[in-house]
Amino acid sequence: MTGQGRRRRLVLWCVAIVAAIGLLGGAAVVVEGYLEQRYPISTADLFGPSGPASAAGGGTPTASPTPRPGADLKGPLDILLVGIDTRESVPDWQPNADAIMILRVDADLKSGHLVALPRDLLVDIPAFPASGYRGGRNKINAAMVYGSRQRDGGTPDVARGFQLLARTVSDYTGIDEFDAGAVLNFRGFRNLVDAVGGVDLHIDQRVASIHLRPDGKLRTASRSGGYTGPQMVYEPGLRHLNGWQALDYARQRYDLPNGAYDRQRHHQQLIKALLRGVLTSSMATNPLAVGQVLTAIGDALVFDGRGQRPIDFAFALSDLRPENLTLVGLPGSGVGTGSGYRGEQLDEIGQRYLVELRAGREDEFVAANPSLVLQG
Repeated sequence: MTGQGRRRRLVLWCVAIVAAIGLLGGAAVVVEGYLEQRYPISTADLFGPSGPASAAGGGTPTASPTPRPGADLKGPLDILLVGIDTRESVPDWQPNADAIMILRVDADLKSGHLVALPRDLLVDIPAFPASGYRGGRNKINAAMVYGSRQRDGGTPDVARGFQLLARTVSDYTGIDEFDAGAVLNFRGFRNLVDAVGGVDLHIDQRVASIHLRPDGKLRTASRSGGYTGPQMVYEPGLRHLNGWQALDYARQRYDLPNGAYDRQRHHQQLIKALLRGVLTSSMATNPLAVGQVLTAIGDALVFDGRGQRPIDFAFALSDLRPENLTLVGLPGSGVGTGSGYRGEQLDEIGQRYLVELRAGREDEFVAANPSLVLQG
């Protein structure tokens, strides 16, 4: 974490539960003081010192009587959500952006679009003097790696990696500024799912795990590369997944018909399913259960609201419901083949969606192009 990193108190449970996986807010409010005193959440300057404060965070001085948190947050809002692959047992492991998603919340703050960008999307990554990166054309997930590097070879800085990734996503999509950002690592996602009692997911295709056996242990590494032995298999239908199963399912892309595009869809479906499960459980009004969830997440979640607190976003987005969240899949294809493979590029319809998203016409465009909508 950079010297600008800081600790702020989490005062609304749904921030940790939903922001951790990509949705900031969307559930019920429990006793504010109880959570504020006991459960902190890590925050940092994820967007960098060069970025001005978001217009969403530029509210007027507090009036009397004091308005509820987030009263000055107005839609539409753009939130950048990143899941990272970290090997915490290896101090100098460079974090990869395993999932990159944009949450566009509509002006009414009650509905929105969740859009996944291919992690292998071939883009121009800008120079980043803080880490010594000179800029170049590469896969978008590499921006997290290049930005997090330390000039002295020290422990990678995830917050700084997010800065470069955010600039790269802004340049590519044309979204000039995000109103908030959140980053969650694998440990946090696994612990989160277990803390809420697992997730009920409609699995839409057979998925065989490359990494794990049916008991959750690692498969045996073969001398020729890859793994051997029994595989965990996720069969189509409504399934209840625990933490390690949900994470394992979300990581798979090999041997799937559409590779990483199928994995992106699974990421989005998991987010929606987890939100749906939380909202229909008794957890929404149980402070003890909330405490268990926040403790499980720990420091695996980092949030930046550009001057607005987590509680502000949680209150502002408390009416966002899974049934009003449209999952958008952007079709694409590979650039190069075989050993000459360089990455992915969006098809014309995917590129046009981003143009309409910038202009605030995404609902109309999706209505005219229903093939973009993913079932979840």
